[in-house]
Amino acid sequence: MTLLNVQDLSVKFGDKTVVNRISFSLEAGERLALVGESGSGKTITALSLLGLVQNAQTSGQCMFNGRDLLSLSERDLRAVRGQDIAMIFQEPMTALNPLFTIGDQIAEVLQLKQALSPKQSALAAIELIASTGIPEPARRAQSYPHQLSGGQRQRAMIAMALACKPKLLLADEPTTALDVSLRRGILALLADVQRQHNMAVLIITHDLNLVRYFAQRVAVMEQGHIVEQGAVASVFSDPQHPYTHKLLDSRPQRDVVAVSQQVAVPVLSADMLRVGYPVPLAGLKGWFKKGEFVALKGASFQLPAGQTLGVIGESGSGKSTLALAALGLVPFRGGLSVNGQPWGRDAAANKALRRQLQVVFQDPFSSLSPRMTVEDIVGEGLRVHEPASTAATRQALVVQALADVGMDVNSYPGLLQRYPHEFSGGQRQRLAIARALIIQPQTLVLDEPTSALDVTIQHQVLQLLQRLQRERGLSYLLITHDVDVIRAMAHHVIVMQNGEIVESGPVAALFAAPQHPYTQSLLQAA
Repeated sequence: MTLLNVQDLSVKFGDKTVVNRISFSLEAGERLALVGESGSGKTITALSLLGLVQNAQTSGQCMFNGRDLLSLSERDLRAVRGQDIAMIFQEPMTALNPLFTIGDQIAEVLQLKQALSPKQSALAAIELIASTGIPEPARRAQSYPHQLSGGQRQRAMIAMALACKPKLLLADEPTTALDVSLRRGILALLADVQRQHNMAVLIITHDLNLVRYFAQRVAVMEQGHIVEQGAVASVFSDPQHPYTHKLLDSRPQRDVVAVSQQVAVPVLSADMLRVGYPVPLAGLKGWFKKGEFVALKGASFQLPAGQTLGVIGESGSGKSTLALAALGLVPFRGGLSVNGQPWGRDAAANKALRRQLQVVFQDPFSSLSPRMTVEDIVGEGLRVHEPASTAATRQALVVQALADVGMDVNSYPGLLQRYPHEFSGGQRQRLAIARALIIQPQTLVLDEPTSALDVTIQHQVLQLLQRLQRERGLSYLLITHDVDVIRAMAHHVIVMQNGEIVESGPVAALFAAPQHPYTQSLLQAA
């Protein structure tokens, strides 16, 4: 039975059409994937079904259970939201209220939609949390969103969406920021509850591996149009539209300089690196001393000049702590040196080391100041490390750095005076790379540099990083949970679990014959 039938749906903002006369249908109990690049109209399509797009003009027809969603009043739509159609948003940390516990937020849905008493809704919320596989559900129901891991927050969002057993679930990039094993767990959970309740799922994603694993049918969107749709197997094996070909060909490709037989001098080396954080102790002991949580336990590695060392592991494995220690941003024990010089307490000596070691963060929108122009952002390092340089000199170097990352001022009118919010995700990441490169560092720490980007933009950013490494002899410490990115970029790889390095070696050999069970499980999950 057809549950949702969308015909000629269009969404406009003023004179700009962002969704242009698209049509698709969804059967009860079916899983349909809506695929495309950022800005293709995927999320706007889903939000428009529930009337959640402000200041938009919608037209067409969206028949759900015999009613046209586009013609319903706001009051009628409120009855549909959460009850018949529920939604999982992309970023649970921003979708969940930070002032209320997880249990209270789920219970609120049950009280409003199911008219349960506070006591009944609290118990039902615990049962829903338990059904998503979160350990100690009664205790976690009393936790606030910031006290949960990324995977647990996403599971809590799923529990909230499933509270009223909806007929249709809209899942907007539900696994984008999760590592491979958590991603597979979330997908397995969604598939399980979908089968139990015969629920239809419209999943919005740019992750083609997710589509292969989860969806039955796929619709491909480009610039507001659906250019191709059909069964996943047939579309992926025999794509008809050039844009679908482009998406499928965007898997990261290896194009790096081969490792020479001569051992290169390490630009970054660590010997028994240890990082611990103080934590309060329970009971009377906590009055007199602190406990310690050891996030990094005796890590040793070397990063040779001109090569990439990949660091892979689940959330909480110690990857980011290792990166912060390498940047000299957290206290550590053990040996850690940059070009043979250890991090110390001398600010002047550390400043010289910071010029040799720069960082590109995961989310460029958060790491670029919204109050600074492109010229100020990219040129900031010059003001710190070359304070005697003139404004004209700095501007010329900024223009050159932007050109090096593919953002020529002639192609982007007013580029230097624009702000980060005026660029796409891929363009913002290029700005972040230009900012890191302008002071000519030898090594870049890349902390999940492509995890927030769609497949085609990810492909472009990786090609840019590979080109810069070949031309400049850069070394990369690459932190990621994406096995494909490691396979494309890294010369050597270390695998981390619970703060320890459990396996390391050349990337081809280690991926071909992993020895540790954890490495085997990571590769299988990918």
